[in-house]
Amino acid sequence: MSESVRAFFDDLTHSGGRMLRKVSGSVRFDLAHPRGVDHWLVTIDQGRITVSQGGAVEADTVIGADETLFLRMAHGEIKPLSAWLRNDFTADGEFRFVIMLERLFAPPKGARHPRVAAMLPSADDREPA
Repeated sequence: MSESVRAFFDDLTHSGGRMLRKVSGSVRFDLAHPRGVDHWLVTIDQGRITVSQGGAVEADTVIGADETLFLRMAHGEIKPLSAWLRNDFTADGEFRFVIMLERLFAPPKGARHPRVAAMLPSADDREPA
């Protein structure tokens, strides 16, 4: 298991729950790497997130992915829903947790909240220099 994966899950318990206040359930990540498969269980209870590592325990949704792909999604380089639609990873269980991955992972570089983007002046609205 890479230190980057461990750091992501450690950080998730401290900062990941604010956008998940109405979410409860569990997601198990089965992350494959050259030495085997690591299992991470993320449990969400009304936005409170706990993470444990260990065996293949039951979860509402099981995400199976290559560790490298997982890290790219976690860093915002790949959107999880798009990756799932391309069959880059597998998901078994409740589909709502596949959608929720967008909230757990970092946004793509340069992304802005839609409200902020809507308030920015367009090129047509700016005065000539």
